Amino acid sequence: MNTIKIALIQHACSKDVADNTAKVARLIAAAARKGARIIATQELFKSHYFCQQEDYEMFALAEPVIEKSAAVKALSVLARKHKVVIVASLFEKRAEGVYHNTAAVIDADGKYLGKYRKMHIPDDPQFQEKFYFAPGDLGYKVFKTKYADIGVLVCWDQWYPEAARLTALMGAQIIFYPTAIGWLPEDKQEYGERQHASWETIQRSHAIANGCFVAAVNRVGFEPHPECPDKGIEFWGQSFVADPYGTVMGRASRDTQEVLIVPVDLDTIPVKRVQWPFLRDRRTDSYADITKRFNDEE
Repeated sequence: MNTIKIALIQHACSKDVADNTAKVARLIAAAARKGARIIATQELFKSHYFCQQEDYEMFALAEPVIEKSAAVKALSVLARKHKVVIVASLFEKRAEGVYHNTAAVIDADGKYLGKYRKMHIPDDPQFQEKFYFAPGDLGYKVFKTKYADIGVLVCWDQWYPEAARLTALMGAQIIFYPTAIGWLPEDKQEYGERQHASWETIQRSHAIANGCFVAAVNRVGFEPHPECPDKGIEFWGQSFVADPYGTVMGRASRDTQEVLIVPVDLDTIPVKRVQWPFLRDRRTDSYADITKRFNDEE
C-alpha cells in the first residue's frame, strides 16, 4: 500500500487576520502530529469571506508578490519544520488593479513549488468575486510534491468537469478544492439540503470520472453581511475526501472547527483506472464543440 494521510483544516474565521493566521499555524502543527503529510487550508483562510459586498478597502488584504510574501514565508517554515506539504489559499496582488484568488503549494522541505490562480470566478448575491479577482491565466496545474502529485482548483472551479478532467490528465493523483461556500438564510429552508447535496455529488463525480482522489475543504460559521447583519452566509462545513470510486472516506461536521485527517492509498488509482478505463475510451476526436460557449447552431 502506498498510503499517506491528508488533512483538511476546517474552521471559522474572524476579522482579525493575525488571529486567523495563528489559528491555522496551530492546526497545521496538530495535523502533522497526527501523521498528516499533505495539509490544505480552506479558501481565503486569513480573513472573513469579504466578497459579500464590493468594498475597495478589502484590497488591502491582498498579498503582493505571493511567492515572496510574509504568508508564504511563514508557511514554508511550518512545512519544513513538520515535513508536510501545504496547500494555502491566498488573496494575491499581482499588480495595481490586478488581483487573483490564488492557491500556493509548498513542498515538505519548505520549497515554494508554485501557484494556481482560480479560473472560474462567480458573481452571485453575496459571492461578488468578479469585483475582486481577475480570472486565472496560468492554466491548470499539477505539483509534484514529496508525497503525491496534486492538483489544486478553487471553490467555483469545483462545478466544472472540464477543470477536473484537465487537471487529472496532467497527472493529478489528488485534486484539492479550497472552498468557501454556504447557505444564505433566506434560501436555506427551501434549497439548503439540495444545494449541499449538489455540491458534494458533483465533486464525487469528478473522482469517479477521473479515477483520482478529491478533497474539498470548506469553512464553518456564520459571517454577517457587513451592511445588513440579519443577512450573511452560513458556511456549511462538511469538508470531505472521496476516493476514485466516489466513496466519501471522511466528512467533517457542519458547524465545528475540525482537522479532518484521511488516509489515502495512491495504489487505488491505477487499479480503478484499469477496471473502469474512462480515460482510455475518451473520444477526443469528437469533443471540438466543447470549446464553444453554447452549441446553438443548426
